[in-house]
Amino acid sequence: MRALRTACAAVAALVLAGCAAGAARSAPDPPANGRERAALIRYAQKVLVDRCLAERGLTTTGKPSSPEESGRLQAALFGAGPTELSLTLPTGHTVRAHTDGCLAAARHTLYGDQRRWFRAEVTVNNLGAEAAARMRADPAHRAARARYIRCLDSAGELRTGARDRAVEQGCRRGSGLASVEARLESAELAQVRSLRRDQLTVHERLRTSALHRAAEISAAHHHGNTPEKGSSSP
Repeated sequence: MRALRTACAAVAALVLAGCAAGAARSAPDPPANGRERAALIRYAQKVLVDRCLAERGLTTTGKPSSPEESGRLQAALFGAGPTELSLTLPTGHTVRAHTDGCLAAARHTLYGDQRRWFRAEVTVNNLGAEAAARMRADPAHRAARARYIRCLDSAGELRTGARDRAVEQGCRRGSGLASVEARLESAELAQVRSLRRDQLTVHERLRTSALHRAAEISAAHHHGNTPEKGSSSP
């Protein structure tokens, strides 16, 4: 009896190992190229959005037959009612988004925690704008900008409203604005990236998890399968 139990346990272990190996073989690796990674996530998101809309009897292909249908499509795609997510950036601009709608559902499947992803994505996408705002607030930039405006004014550019590219470039160089921006842009961006390091780390972690999930969704879609929602999480 003991020998039988031992043999059964061994068979079960082999079966489980075989299943695990099969699962590992079937899980595709995401591409290494950054552009291909972005394309993979966009593709998987589209697959999820199209599937969600189809479940509601809607599609993004073709022109809506009426304003009512267009409204239904917009609400189903982007959500309706008051926005649940909101983030005010250091620039003063506020970004808002819904947690309902097919687009939000697709992002939830890919990234997991919508609030964490929203905050990280919005922050990372606006690092350049934050750095530019910091640069414009720098006294050296403000002084160079004032000289640039005076240069344009003396050339008649502000009175006519028509801008001559050669005149603009000459004023940028002559006022020192071009050299000030060349010096400050990279420095301010590096500073902003340091200040937002936590959100950059969260963004990278969630995006890496989403890449593996997107690879699964893409492979399943090509084989005509529907991966179970939530089978992968960050």
